[in-house]
Amino acid sequence: MKEKEILSQSEIDALLTDISTGKAEVTDFKEAEKAEKKLHYKFYDFRSPDKFSKEQLRTLSTLHDNFARLLSSFLSAYLRYNCNVRVASVEQFTFDDFIRSVPTPTILNVFSAKPCKGLAIMETNPQFIFPVIDLMFGGSGEMPSQVRNLTEIEMSVVRQLNTQILSYLKLAWTDVFDIIPQLEAIEANPRLYQVVSPAEIVAVVTLTTVLGPTRGLINFCFPYLLLEPVLSNISKYYSFNQTFEVSEEVKNIRYWIEKAEVDLSVVLGDAVIMVRDFLTLSEGDVLSLDKQINQELDMYVGDQLKFKVQAGYLKRNLAIQVNALS
Repeated sequence: MKEKEILSQSEIDALLTDISTGKAEVTDFKEAEKAEKKLHYKFYDFRSPDKFSKEQLRTLSTLHDNFARLLSSFLSAYLRYNCNVRVASVEQFTFDDFIRSVPTPTILNVFSAKPCKGLAIMETNPQFIFPVIDLMFGGSGEMPSQVRNLTEIEMSVVRQLNTQILSYLKLAWTDVFDIIPQLEAIEANPRLYQVVSPAEIVAVVTLTTVLGPTRGLINFCFPYLLLEPVLSNISKYYSFNQTFEVSEEVKNIRYWIEKAEVDLSVVLGDAVIMVRDFLTLSEGDVLSLDKQINQELDMYVGDQLKFKVQAGYLKRNLAIQVNALS
């Protein structure tokens, strides 16, 4: 609260003299007081200033909407279980506030995003990671009664899964900036790993995950220093999406491209045999391939390797399911 000014005796006498002689009127002071009351003040915390504009946060939300859709498709295929991922919020905090909001234990995935400098964090909380582990080990996707630290085997599986999740982050960011996410470390206790100073401003993207009855969270923490070289591209991307309109010519080109036919082929595996065995091959002979039954197959578009797929049946027809980009 603003302290009231204390007038000296001489100033009080001079003020009374001005009022009595008509040089100053009481109404002037009342009007000034009313004008001051009409002013609206906004609190500003100088310890945590806003570094990201609303447009930049909105663009980050749009980018991760695309990421959430890609991740939903990937997890549903990878786990063979319906999984839904959505962006819940995009906000800016200090790094210390973010760390305090993270439960312990959790899975803190520290990754780099070259060519950006510094490190970012992807936090996969227990309500997401434990049902995923249970599904991967043949369970029904249940949450354990008590949260615990992961075993070495579970940690190895989680590392492989999170590496694949980060590959979809690269795909979602392609329109704005080409990054190469690479997992650097995994930590269970968030208080033991400081990627930036506690007072550094970070953008936190929170995604909600739904696996059956279990709801979990995935949090991305991007320090301002890491995103600083990308911010200009983010602003341009937002402005472009606001003003861009698809022309009739572009619509026509897209229409005919979608009508084009392409050759798709799936390689079941390779086998190496002797020439004499090849010459004696006949119907009913069995060749041992280099692929396991549950291993992903390679799918080619033309002569380009594009997808990792699983073979199966759909309504008594042979079919494939796309699991990931190759």
